[in-house]
Amino acid sequence: MNQKIAVVVALLVLGGCASQPEVVERELGAFDLKLGTSPTRSMAQGLVSPSAASTFRGGLDLTHASGLYLGQWAPSMGILEGRTLELNTYAGYAQPHLGDMPGFELGVIRYSFPELENHDRHQFYAGINLAGSRLGGALSASPGRTDSTLLMELGSVQPFDVGVRLKYASHSMDSPMYHMGGSVRVFNDWSLNLSRPLLGVHLDLTYTDSNLSGRQCGVYSGQNSYCESYFMFKAERALF
Repeated sequence: MNQKIAVVVALLVLGGCASQPEVVERELGAFDLKLGTSPTRSMAQGLVSPSAASTFRGGLDLTHASGLYLGQWAPSMGILEGRTLELNTYAGYAQPHLGDMPGFELGVIRYSFPELENHDRHQFYAGINLAGSRLGGALSASPGRTDSTLLMELGSVQPFDVGVRLKYASHSMDSPMYHMGGSVRVFNDWSLNLSRPLLGVHLDLTYTDSNLSGRQCGVYSGQNSYCESYFMFKAERALF
């Protein structure tokens, strides 16, 4: 199996170039309303998020004091050529971690494309958190395939103060995907992330892999950027 290694050194300049706020928040009685041009919520302990934004986008998020929430996010308004209208609509229930009681969350998000046929999909998700550790799971059903993902974040592991984040996903196709030499109907992929602050620098090491290799990677469509084993190291430091 081929090994790939990437080293990225990122210098982040903070404070000197403040941008305009992208989210406006208002209290409406027992509700908290957020309007913005960037997604205002991630779900299932960060495992599920609305789709990435394009040039023209916007959305709202409404949260009740009881923990119920709903919202809609349009990552693409379909205005630019080559872009189609996409709407991400979600609803869920969340309770924070209090004392010895774990926090939890569950809900569903629908990704809809009004201008396209047979492209809509649903994603069901749930998550819990306790004592700095978090666990999230999601099941996505779209035309022709089903994807399930499990995320575990252990927080800061002592005595080395290393943050550990694990993700495992299984992908199942209704019809096999063909490549030179065979076909693939079910495949899995996974990732491991280790992070640690050191002398003002945030160190981040990520390893990703899948059970596909060689010609099979021609049909890979999982959560990782690369089909076969891949390492990436990042070092970030705020200058101001």
